[in-house]
Amino acid sequence: MMDMMNGGNGGWWMGSYMWFFSILFWILVIAGVVLVVRWIADRGSQASAPPTESALEILKKRYARGEIDRETFERMKRDIGGEGQ
Repeated sequence: MMDMMNGGNGGWWMGSYMWFFSILFWILVIAGVVLVVRWIADRGSQASAPPTESALEILKKRYARGEIDRETFERMKRDIGGEGQ
């Protein structure tokens, strides 16, 4: 008699496990989507990060590589306000 009340195959236990795994599945799917979106957003913010070198450092490197002459270097240095360095 008890077997018939439970549906013959475990009854509500089977249904509750299915419900639990269904909820768990969707939680994992949503968490995965959130992690992927955050990862993409972090990559985008790193790409647009400001340069770590100052304008004067870049100018000095260009002068050292011979990309610009002394006159251009001095003029550009004055323009960026790096006269004292």
